[in-house]
Amino acid sequence: QVQLVESGGGLVQTGGSLRLSCAASGLTFSRNTMGWFRQTPGKKREFVAATSWSGGSTYYADSVKGRFTISRDNAKNTVYLQMNSLKPEDTAVYYCAVNYGYEVTRPDAYDYWGQGTQVTVSS
Repeated sequence: QVQLVESGGGLVQTGGSLRLSCAASGLTFSRNTMGWFRQTPGKKREFVAATSWSGGSTYYADSVKGRFTISRDNAKNTVYLQMNSLKPEDTAVYYCAVNYGYEVTRPDAYDYWGQGTQVTVSS
């Protein structure tokens, strides 16, 4: 069974940093896109960042560009999200996800999801 487990969330002050990790298991195919999304109560799930299977192509939402960095280690089946210069509006549950298509920003394009990790940025 496919399982994605996020970790690294927590409470941080404005301007601080966190590094999220997502370990995947049970994936049959390695050539996939891995991404990060976030969601707050009452809002739709929002695209944050994504990376191709090789790590050679990365994509970022405008709201996080220049502050967040996505990377992956295929040997460990793990994707990371380094978050710097955090703002209160970054507060959300962060989810990692995997898809085998070419669309990277739409949540409905992703095939598997983790259960999320809470990130809270205080002022």
